[in-house]
Amino acid sequence: MTNVVSPMVGKLVSIDVKVGDAVKANDPVATIEAMKMMVKIYAPAEGAVKEIKASPGDVVNTDTVIMTLE
Repeated sequence: MTNVVSPMVGKLVSIDVKVGDAVKANDPVATIEAMKMMVKIYAPAEGAVKEIKASPGDVVNTDTVIMTLE
């Protein structure tokens, strides 16, 4: 199992995948807004989205788990 984590503090703007979706390493899976910039979050590995642990509008900290892949 692999966690997708936030690289910085920011507001989660969108989740670009849903549970069950297959992703490849470096596919964009979410977007956060930090310091008025939109920052894409990419899958660290290939897998299927098992669980989404955050919702758009949530404020996330560095290393907050946004979703898990398996």
